[in-house]
Amino acid sequence: MSVTVVEHPLVQHKLGLLRDVETTTEMFRRLVNELTLLLTYEATKDMSLEEIDVRTPLETTRARRIPGKKVAVCPILRAGMGMLDGVLSLIPVARVGFLGLYRNEETLEPVEYFVKLPADIAERDVLLLDPMLATGNSTAAAVATLKRAGAQQITLIALIAAPEGVDHITRDHPDIRIVVASVDSHLNEKGYIVPGLGDAGDRLYGTK
Repeated sequence: MSVTVVEHPLVQHKLGLLRDVETTTEMFRRLVNELTLLLTYEATKDMSLEEIDVRTPLETTRARRIPGKKVAVCPILRAGMGMLDGVLSLIPVARVGFLGLYRNEETLEPVEYFVKLPADIAERDVLLLDPMLATGNSTAAAVATLKRAGAQQITLIALIAAPEGVDHITRDHPDIRIVVASVDSHLNEKGYIVPGLGDAGDRLYGTK
């Protein structure tokens, strides 16, 4: 498994704004969208290309494109939905799947309540979206669901991660690539990432 922390100045600048408790819901949504777009750029840089002929206004030339049925985007509900538009702005032809999971706040274990995935997901590179890789329980469960459906190439795009979550995914799914803006210090006793940015879902949707 590989973990890529994107150190680009724009990513780190926007992450700092995202962490700020004074950032409004409207701005938080915009920042999540912008950060996801930048992280997606990094997450897709190794995609394969094929050469084709393209006719310009002047002549025919060789060009390159991403071949075939290539990408499926799968946000983990609900917070992952805030990242979806950022990916689709770069890859508008991607198919979209949905994974409904929530964390039991007492046991910290994931509870799956909804799954809807593209029928041809086995033929696609999967981008799994979840703003926070905390304990890793929900993410590991989502990856297991994707693999049961036939997915073989899975990249997790998260805004921030805790070392505990990274270790969990490394142990359970060593073939998964992780792309994040930051690996933070630790989890607190309630399973929240420190310093983190609070509850991403609450800050995206204005709930408390």
